[in-house]
Amino acid sequence: MKRMTIFISALLMAVLTACSKSDDNTIADLTVLTEWQAGKTVLAEAVAAYGGIDKCFAAEPIPDGVWARMQGKTYKENPHIGRGDLRHIRALHWDYDNQMHVGEMICNKEIADRVARILRQLFDAKYPIQRMVLPDVYNADDETQMRDNNSSCFCYRAIAGSTKLSKHARGLAVDINTLYNPYYKDRADGTRFIQPATAAEYCDRTKSFPYKIDHNDLCFKLFTEAGFEWGGDWRTCKDFQHFELIGE
Repeated sequence: MKRMTIFISALLMAVLTACSKSDDNTIADLTVLTEWQAGKTVLAEAVAAYGGIDKCFAAEPIPDGVWARMQGKTYKENPHIGRGDLRHIRALHWDYDNQMHVGEMICNKEIADRVARILRQLFDAKYPIQRMVLPDVYNADDETQMRDNNSSCFCYRAIAGSTKLSKHARGLAVDINTLYNPYYKDRADGTRFIQPATAAEYCDRTKSFPYKIDHNDLCFKLFTEAGFEWGGDWRTCKDFQHFELIGE
């Protein structure tokens, strides 16, 4: 029986290796998918060997390794939300480089399937998302991840400039292409508060630039059709990157 098990394991490995070879006989790297290394590029051959595009999109309970990475960063002990309230989303996304990239996101279980479905629709349309890694990569520093144009959802934190919990603290808000779709608020003294601070030029929405979200944008249409409101429509401030679940 042991020999048979070893033989079957070797046969499966041989099949995967054969399936993951590209036309120039190089072997596609499957580890970016088997270990789900968000931020890495991935070849079509590796996706096929892994099980296809469908297998690369899922909303599932948070794996132990991911949960460990979140501790003390995006997740802090609190009375409002726990591990069981959250889901880990696996997704692929395109950027302007015409390559597939591995992405991941943590969000509330209430919106997890919807968000995974939207990310798949954006992928199918080759909608450009530059980066989709967990904010823990940036030690949960929102300013830093926004400057890097990262797209994310859950982070247990307060709204900037207040003590009120953000919708991100419950995993009910998603930010997309954050550098090019900044948050800003005009103060009574005539100054403007901008996040990220490096995004002042992208506050002018009459200009044309990459990753811009507006009312004609596919990202806007998919999220709003799925029951989210867009921060770009807010009156007292603007948050062009931000989609949050209505009524929560």
